[in-house]
Parts: sequence; C-alpha cells; structure tokens
Amino acid sequence: MSADDLKGIIHSDPEIMGGTPVFVGTRVPLQNLIDSLEGGESIEDFLDGFPSVKREQVITVIEAGKLRRLETV
Repeated sequence: MSADDLKGIIHSDPEIMGGTPVFVGTRVPLQNLIDSLEGGESIEDFLDGFPSVKREQVITVIEAGKLRRLETV
C-alpha cells in the first residue's frame, strides 16, 4: 500500500493544524489513533472518543501500517 492509497483517508495541509497529518474531513490527528492503540485502547474506544473519524479510515490506516511493516521483513 502506497501513500497514494491513503489519499482520502489522511492528509497534511499547512492550513490545517499546522500540517499535522489528520483524518480527512476532521481535525483529528493520526497521532491520536497511534497513541490510543499504544495505550491499550480498542478501536471502538477511539471511535467513541472521535466520532468524526470513520471506522473505514481507521482500518485502512492500520492495514497500511501492517503492510508497510511486512515489506521490511
């Protein structure tokens, strides 16, 4: 999965939160998902806390990270 595959899912724009990568259609930083999962929260917990983020967005980001990791093996 390439960066192009994440278009429409996450983006970075200097005009939005200083260029921090956010989920498209929201002001929710991608880092919030990473921090939540690292802290032991479930995807459901994250979605409850950030209802503007769609489940499909979260799953796509996780899948992209998984594929990226597998490319390094």
